[in-house]
Amino acid sequence: MKNFKSLLSNITTFVFDVDGVLTNGQLLVTEEGMLLRSMNIKDGYALQLAIKKGYEVIIISGANAPGVPLRLKNLGITKLFFGVQNKLKTLQSIVTPLQIESHQILCMGDDMPDIGMMEWCGIAACPADAVAQVTELCIYQSQLAGGMGCVRDVIEQTLRLHNNWE
Repeated sequence: MKNFKSLLSNITTFVFDVDGVLTNGQLLVTEEGMLLRSMNIKDGYALQLAIKKGYEVIIISGANAPGVPLRLKNLGITKLFFGVQNKLKTLQSIVTPLQIESHQILCMGDDMPDIGMMEWCGIAACPADAVAQVTELCIYQSQLAGGMGCVRDVIEQTLRLHNNWE
């Protein structure tokens, strides 16, 4: 098993799924058919701080969630990809022109569609409530569930190691 803390020293880029990572994976369906998601404010703080400190933050989701990009843009995230069928291919097309190597990426996902990109990245991480197939491949499993601070957990650990946490 690779040592999580030692691998964090290479990290310059964070990649996150939305549903089940930035959210708790639950949907509230309104009578009009709108799908509402809940996001953690502490995750939001860590995301915007990572960007301010010069880290790349990339969001790749299979879902189309109209309100989510607005929230993430307000945090300063510009690399937002929704409705993605092949997450690995999308991720590689983003990082190649930026000259970001796979070992510099921490990727957090929670379910089967995330596995390809998680296997390719330097660190595969997941929330406490990720599915078994994902937890088996992860170097790090947060003690926090999706939408409950797992994103802040990995960002804070990385930024603290690099002396970038305020």
